[in-house]
Amino acid sequence: MTFTTLSWLFAAAVTIHNLEEAIWLPRWAANAGRYHVPVSARQFRFAVLVLTVAAWVVVMWSELGSRFADYLLSGYALAMLVNVVFPHLAATFGLRRYAPGTATAVLFNLPVTALLLQQAFAEGRIEPNTFLWAGPLTAIVIAMSIPVLFAAGGAAPPGPDT
Repeated sequence: MTFTTLSWLFAAAVTIHNLEEAIWLPRWAANAGRYHVPVSARQFRFAVLVLTVAAWVVVMWSELGSRFADYLLSGYALAMLVNVVFPHLAATFGLRRYAPGTATAVLFNLPVTALLLQQAFAEGRIEPNTFLWAGPLTAIVIAMSIPVLFAAGGAAPPGPDT
């Protein structure tokens, strides 16, 4: 598969994964201890909506030929690859109960992100030396944006699921 095809599959995988989390994670997070901060459904759904839209925007930007977007996309893929293990697998095993998002993380995100990164290098879309710092930096920025998005979601007008 090409980087282009895998990019679109990545955005679809993120969407499916975030949908699973949006449905079940807010209630689960109330009792997840160190594996997830308690968060309202509105806050969490706002955050995953923004992150899902961001995935699609970065894929579209990459499709326009932006090398910068290729690095953003690859860094986002790295973040989702790490996300398979922490928190999903770690929480599922640590709590000895299913953590919402684990199935889609393992079934979709793991293979798609691994293949996307492999193909990005194979097609020369990203350079290893640049990705060594740009990939982790992108993943860190995404991780740091989550509490900000939770806060912004809490400031949004109340919805039916608050």
